[in-house]
Amino acid sequence: MKSQYSGFSFLAGLRLCASALALLSILSCGGKRTGSAAQGGDTIRMEYAKHITIVKHDGYATAELSNPWRTDAVLHRYVLVERKDSARMASKVSALDGTVVYTPVKRAVLFSAPHCYLMGELGAADAVSGVCDLNYINLPNLHKAVAAGRIADCGNGMSPSVEHIVSVSSDALFVTPFEGVNYGQLANIGVPLVECADYMETSALGRAEWMKFYGMLVGREHEADSLFAVVKRNYADYKDRAMKSALRPRVITERVVSGVWYCPGGESSMGRLLRDAGVDYVFADDKHSGSLTLSPEKVIEKAATADWWLFVNSGAGKLDRNGLLTEYSGYKMIKAYREGHILECIPSMSNPYFEQISFRPDFLLADFVSWFHPELHISPSAHYYKLME
Repeated sequence: MKSQYSGFSFLAGLRLCASALALLSILSCGGKRTGSAAQGGDTIRMEYAKHITIVKHDGYATAELSNPWRTDAVLHRYVLVERKDSARMASKVSALDGTVVYTPVKRAVLFSAPHCYLMGELGAADAVSGVCDLNYINLPNLHKAVAAGRIADCGNGMSPSVEHIVSVSSDALFVTPFEGVNYGQLANIGVPLVECADYMETSALGRAEWMKFYGMLVGREHEADSLFAVVKRNYADYKDRAMKSALRPRVITERVVSGVWYCPGGESSMGRLLRDAGVDYVFADDKHSGSLTLSPEKVIEKAATADWWLFVNSGAGKLDRNGLLTEYSGYKMIKAYREGHILECIPSMSNPYFEQISFRPDFLLADFVSWFHPELHISPSAHYYKLME
């Protein structure tokens, strides 16, 4: 599928962590909405996503986001009303509990690179009127659009320019939610906040399925349904082929950071994706859905026999095998290190890893399968990871 930004071809992660941290300075503790939306309607079937429920009614739709941090609470409710039906639905909508968003959203400020990428994939790039954390978005044609003045640079997400956000007359702000916080000044400018909690899903396809919600918001519901069908089909194909392989290489991920080795939990989206790639992830038996905070020595105990070691290098500069040992000499205990089976991902304009993998997990799975099961002859759409020299 070809993506566009105001007439530019749009090359198919915000780095999630960077965007997440970026909002902290404008967030403060506060409660969320309570109450209930209208009963009845036709519920859209979500096969994988666990934190969103969408129900279509005559003239409007409701979307309820469950609170990922409190199973007994609602994070946010939305009432999506098509602009052409706004007058007819005015009295009905006024009685409903939830944030009203008129669709299609024509002008939105996005705080996350994956959502910028998704807009392009859905053919809704023109709906992006502003972005935060531009320096963390590896989408060349979005940068061109900003330089040409078609998209506003709304500044560092840690201290966004509310003035710029207001000036672009947005219909919605796509923000990243966190436990027990609200959005300070952003909540008081009269623009609906779309809380993008997709990153809290614990399966890759669960997160990707949120594209159905975003597609409804920007008037690209059919495109989102079609794209997700492709993602789902591709993912299932790669997984099935990997499961049939007789090879089960042992894999460890990530590196030591300030004396701590952060590894994906066994039930995290990455842990589960590695399992679907037909490998023996060293922490596959772990039951955590988030990141594990471990001592290097603890990881080495599990990882010494790993056949492959892969990690994302977001800011350590150019690395080689000798340079890794200056970071932590214990790396030499890993079989993959000694045998040169080290896969490094360096996000860049030519490698939009963080931008793509949230909504195209099939791309990432194909890359993994191509490395770990070469006998299957998978040709991935993108090689995010490269063999370290």
